[in-house]
Amino acid sequence: MTKNNPAVGQAGLALEAVAPHSTAFRTLAPLHRPVMLAMLVLTVLTAIMHFSSYVDYVGADNDDVMRLVQVRDLLSGQGWFDLTQTRLGLEGGTLMHWSRLIDLPIASLVFVFSMVMDPVMAEATALFVWPLITVVPIFYALALAGQTLSGASGRVIALLLAFLFVLSVNRFQPGSIDHHNVQLGLVAVIAACLIMPGRPALAHGVAGFAAALAVAIGAETTPHIAVIALIVALQWLWLGEPVRAAALAFSLSMASTLTAVFFATVPQTQYGLVACDALSTGFYALGVVGAGAFFLAAAATSHRSLAFRFAALGLAGAATLGMTLLIAPQCLGNPLAGLDPLLKSMWLDNVTEAQSFMAQLRAEPWTIGGFYAVPVLAMGLCVWNIRKRHQVHAHGVLLVLLLVSWAIALVQVRGSVFANLLSAIPMAALIADLRARANADPKNLRKGLAFAGVSFVAVPFIWAFAGALALMGVDKVMGKEVEGLPTRSENKCADAAAMAPLAQEPTGVVSSPSNLGAHILRFTSHRALSAPYHRNQGGMLTELYAAMARPKDAVKFLRGAGVTVLAYCLSDPQTRTVMAAAPDGLYAELAKGNVPDWLEPVPGTGSAPLQLYRVLP
Repeated sequence: MTKNNPAVGQAGLALEAVAPHSTAFRTLAPLHRPVMLAMLVLTVLTAIMHFSSYVDYVGADNDDVMRLVQVRDLLSGQGWFDLTQTRLGLEGGTLMHWSRLIDLPIASLVFVFSMVMDPVMAEATALFVWPLITVVPIFYALALAGQTLSGASGRVIALLLAFLFVLSVNRFQPGSIDHHNVQLGLVAVIAACLIMPGRPALAHGVAGFAAALAVAIGAETTPHIAVIALIVALQWLWLGEPVRAAALAFSLSMASTLTAVFFATVPQTQYGLVACDALSTGFYALGVVGAGAFFLAAAATSHRSLAFRFAALGLAGAATLGMTLLIAPQCLGNPLAGLDPLLKSMWLDNVTEAQSFMAQLRAEPWTIGGFYAVPVLAMGLCVWNIRKRHQVHAHGVLLVLLLVSWAIALVQVRGSVFANLLSAIPMAALIADLRARANADPKNLRKGLAFAGVSFVAVPFIWAFAGALALMGVDKVMGKEVEGLPTRSENKCADAAAMAPLAQEPTGVVSSPSNLGAHILRFTSHRALSAPYHRNQGGMLTELYAAMARPKDAVKFLRGAGVTVLAYCLSDPQTRTVMAAAPDGLYAELAKGNVPDWLEPVPGTGSAPLQLYRVLP
């Protein structure tokens, strides 16, 4: 979209003419000052918003709380290779699938701050700082990508779009210490590296490094990484010798990084374990075999004909597929496909980020624009540029990455955050072009409106805000009471005050709705029977069976699991779901005030948000 801007065109030609390694370094120099300025402004705004409505220093997501528990365990002496959460689930605990690669920097920050602060303040400071650190690669990556497409103007506009994205996404707010912010940064870095002109080897090496880290940190990005590897492979297939160095750098970097991370984070006793939700022998073997086979193909046949390269790539693909079918055929499907049907209906189907496009459309149609609209515009823009033969390589890469992110979002809403992030790159180029046109002809109202209009529609938050306003308008027309913009309901049973009486009970096993599990681990010394993690199916099912069973049968489940305290939260969404599904079950009876004789109310909690009952022997 910048073909009419001579300055940008000359900049692009200049970049193409520079040696690949030199280009990779020189293009970062203009980014330092604007990125640091953006970080300064973001830090100030984040602090103002956080402390003006302060509730807690840990994020509202269960995963943030559970990550803190895991970090605390590491700091308390739990082994580096031991990811067992001993206080979660049935006796013996639950082996978590999260990577120590995220625990380590957070634990390091807590440790450093604890040298000059009390433990609570050290945690709070670390949890404020870490999400901001994860913003830095996103700012650099999007600014670099914008610069690649549209020069200096694109750099600034892409950085501004990145700033608005980060500010509106809860994954970068204080206390958000789950791994999704890091994954977003890694995908952004890969995209920026792959669209650099001249396909520099160093940039592809960085992309391979980031790809390996993304796989190691969480399985959610596996489809992205598979497509990214395919992009590099197909570019090599088509171009051959000119991209040999880039292909070798990507494959070697990915294989070596994956190897280093595997041996650094996976215990020797689990080398034979194949898990589809975490880095294990399955993902490691597939990654190393695939990257290694591609490395050999690129090293030996880059100078040969297209047909010869196609045969070599076919052999590499066959080796990877054969290894997949031999070692981890089950990982070709959904890792949650084996989830118990009861957990699917009572838990997973009620998780917003796990909803499909159609489910979200039926439940909250006003949110669809914020999730899906901007990526559609960005993909259309990429197609338009490809048809016009304008920066085909860059827009082709972005189109494929947007397509896979958007396809994932159709299955699970969580994929939309990646699509919205990547959309900022082509949209920034369009805005830069429209800005140049408007500035060149300031009296042309149409050009000015086009610039302003596209600038607004390029921001996902604008679509979400417009959808919320539309909902309020519809409610007003229909005569419903309009209280304000829709907000996420607060779980009043999960804060420190609600948990205080539970913390005073003798250490034991607590049965509660799964949403409270991580908070119980954070605020008390008890073992929580249930928390919303698919590897804890036994604990979650036991809690659900007890909650839905008649009181005379529920006691069998609870005593069998060694439960000493039942934590009952009437306002919890899962409690409401259970009561609707089992109107004569334990939770429903407690809501009616019918307390079975095998439960002893804990004094002082009868009218509290979190009601506690001791399970009598």
